Amino acid sequence: MPEIKLEHVTKRWGKFYAVDDLDLVIKNNSFVTLLGPSGCGKTTILRMIAGLETPTCGRITIGDQVVFDSDLGINVPPNKRKVGFLFQNYALWPNMTVYDNIAFGLSNVKDTLPKVDFEAKNAARLAQILKTPGEVVKILEDCRDKTGKLDEKRAYIKLIDAFTLSIYTAKKLFAYHLESGKDPAADIAALERKVAAARKSQTLDDQFRVLQNGQPVLEKRKLTKEEIDLSVRRVSRIVKIGMFMDRYPAELSGGQQQRVAIARTLAPEPSVLFMDEPLSNLDAKLRLEMRYELQRLHVETGSTFVYVTHDQMEAMTLATQICLVNNGVLQQYEAPLTVYNKPSNLFVADFVGNPSINFVEATGAQAADGTIPLTLLGGRKAVFRPASPVSLPDWFRARNEDIARREAEHQKNAAQKSYVEKSNKDETFRYHIAKVEEEDDSLRDDPVLTDTDLVLGIRPEFLDIADSSTLEGEIYGAMPTGMESTIKVRVGEFLLTGVIFGSSLFTIGAKVPLSVSGDNIMLFDRQSGRCIAFGSLRF
Repeated sequence: MPEIKLEHVTKRWGKFYAVDDLDLVIKNNSFVTLLGPSGCGKTTILRMIAGLETPTCGRITIGDQVVFDSDLGINVPPNKRKVGFLFQNYALWPNMTVYDNIAFGLSNVKDTLPKVDFEAKNAARLAQILKTPGEVVKILEDCRDKTGKLDEKRAYIKLIDAFTLSIYTAKKLFAYHLESGKDPAADIAALERKVAAARKSQTLDDQFRVLQNGQPVLEKRKLTKEEIDLSVRRVSRIVKIGMFMDRYPAELSGGQQQRVAIARTLAPEPSVLFMDEPLSNLDAKLRLEMRYELQRLHVETGSTFVYVTHDQMEAMTLATQICLVNNGVLQQYEAPLTVYNKPSNLFVADFVGNPSINFVEATGAQAADGTIPLTLLGGRKAVFRPASPVSLPDWFRARNEDIARREAEHQKNAAQKSYVEKSNKDETFRYHIAKVEEEDDSLRDDPVLTDTDLVLGIRPEFLDIADSSTLEGEIYGAMPTGMESTIKVRVGEFLLTGVIFGSSLFTIGAKVPLSVSGDNIMLFDRQSGRCIAFGSLRF
């Protein structure tokens, strides 16, 4: 499977930047989810790679083929990019059977393909199968109904799946009626003579491709009925819909229709499979089942999957890499657990995780021993100890240099005639502080911030009820789910969310000692929103 590379890809409409200077590499056989809030540009990214949307500028490469380059004027059409696209709407033809829906795209394929002697190929395959008649008889005997009559339709499906045949070859195999005890020796001899005659009249390789001067003969042609049927049966086995081939979409459940749509997309053997929120029309239980199916499908096909979703749970459970986008700008591109445990900024920390992360505003400066004494939660004292050594003065200096470099680069670009100012400006993420009495953040003036203004990020699973602690809270709300409980704890005017494992019962209003465990507490710079360090917090 090919690698996909995006270099400085931008898409804008007027002054609105849907995707802003994106650099991205999607490795072979990876499962990448494009994640972000509605309108962040993830579907636009997908459509640009597929060729359904033309970038304003940049370069896109799929494998060793440049499919788009604004400088060179290259823009390969979608049908030449060998990619499959699965939409949110399944778009199945209601007047066609499942088989015809899957085969529809294949019947229109016309490409340079090897010339194959299918008669000789099928004859050789039948001869091979007939040499083990016991296997065939066993399959056929399993297809008898209660009265002992052989179910012909079921037998075809069983033979197709057992021996990887087309329906046409399966019918020929069934016609030998091996279940009657017939000796297939004469039939085998006749089939082998047919194969020998074919090989005598032309040069064939092991796959029965016609050779000339040792090379397969190529011809511009459509797929034969045999090839189409083999492809349809292959993908129907993968998504387990072989028994529904004669049904119409209206006779299928939502999950079954989804499987048909996936099979139709896989049938042409695309090098990359794009999916745009394909599970959003399904109920919660079915969505969970289909996630497992997509995982299995990714492993079995060995394809590269690029999947768009705004559901962070889907992204976390399915992906090998998460590409998190906001306002058209790439925020973080790493493995799911890295994005969860080591977010690069406040937006990433907030968007990934359920229940949501606790943000706590704090002030403090670094002490001589490397720890950072903090004042937080209405005047309470705590100490943040970085897991790895960090110098806050050096970090702030590097931040300022990076901001200055970006501003200089912006001014340089703005001086060019072709430059268009971005109307959807990038701003530091406005995080939410949960309080008992909620305030309208939009009415507050932006505070004047210094390098002493920080933000802590505490995942709910790190908030514990301790045996004893200097930090005390009050149970404000509790939601037990069996193996765990999600609680809201009031500390002064602030509310903190915690996940307590076990089947404990909590009394609203009860006073509890609190502690913050682990060394993966996040420390963010309040001015830029960037993550400074990870460490432990002690009250």
